[in-house]
Amino acid sequence: MERLIAGYRGDGPAPALRDRDDVAAYAAYRMPATFQAVRAALGALADAAPGWAPDSHLDVGGGTGAAVWAAAAVWTEGGPRPTVVLDHAEPALALGRELAAGAAAPAVRAAQWRREALGAARAGSGRVRNQPADDTRYRQGGSGGRPADASAGSPTGGSAHGPAVGSADGTAGSAWASAGLVTVSYVLGELSEDVRREVVAEAARGAHGAVVVVEPGTPDGYRRVLAARQQLVDAGFEVLAPCPHSAACPMEGTADWCHFAARVQRSALHRRVKGGELGHEDEKFSYVAAVRPGGTAGTGAAAPAAARVVRHPQLRKGLVLLELCTAGEGLARTTVSKRQGPRYRAARDVRWGDAWPPPQDDGHAGDAGA
Repeated sequence: MERLIAGYRGDGPAPALRDRDDVAAYAAYRMPATFQAVRAALGALADAAPGWAPDSHLDVGGGTGAAVWAAAAVWTEGGPRPTVVLDHAEPALALGRELAAGAAAPAVRAAQWRREALGAARAGSGRVRNQPADDTRYRQGGSGGRPADASAGSPTGGSAHGPAVGSADGTAGSAWASAGLVTVSYVLGELSEDVRREVVAEAARGAHGAVVVVEPGTPDGYRRVLAARQQLVDAGFEVLAPCPHSAACPMEGTADWCHFAARVQRSALHRRVKGGELGHEDEKFSYVAAVRPGGTAGTGAAAPAAARVVRHPQLRKGLVLLELCTAGEGLARTTVSKRQGPRYRAARDVRWGDAWPPPQDDGHAGDAGA
């Protein structure tokens, strides 16, 4: 536990999960925060694309499956959707499979858990995140990218819903099958720059709906998200959240960085593991949610918010001060006064990371700064 805590608190890459004890420690120490951060990012996507829900989900580098649980918490309707978690660490996949077996959500319970390296190791060259010391190689093809020595417990093949998500028989040019939603969360920081680009490129090729990338809310995490965002835009995707546009980020090249916070309620075990007394913590994260043109068609208008609150709102007597990222003015500061009635009441309730103005605005929803 001490090794993992020191690794997560340091500035280097996340520590490797070597065995079941490591994975259990990770699940207690980091999984709740990862879940809440990914849930917030997916929630912003759902708000921007009302009526849309992914028909399938591929979670790349998903470990114990926090993103799968988060997706199930955001899109609660419907039965099982084909869901696959890819990760190299077999102990993480084994625990994720065990946890999922007791889930109430059909999509989580029916998820497939596949051991697979990311990036160049798929083709047998190079070593990537948590690749074993004996340089075990991974193959594509009918095995769905499983390692040659994968355990028999790793699910393969198709399902009643069609071809298995994550296998190599999907979108042309992609090593993964097409999925409505591809999540890449808390993974890129563990990869070399060239492998990061390869993973994001594969995610873009494999997603027929949306790609969501989540990283720690640090300057480095923001820069990784920014690079992924540019790759997605270059691939033809439209950014739906958090940005109100797909143009250059106005924080790029400044001393500031785009990040948000998700409140995590700590259980007694979580407090004990983290050595904390508070019943909650705030997980800082950066993210981008982007959709393929037409990927959310037929389910209502999908569009980014007019603006996004990028700092904690400041409450003054009769005033609320909002720091916004806007579509037309970049970073902007606006003051909402008590005289504005419903908008003022909405501003008092708005939180860092929320869209602005709210959907129930008083008739001026297109004016982000008013």
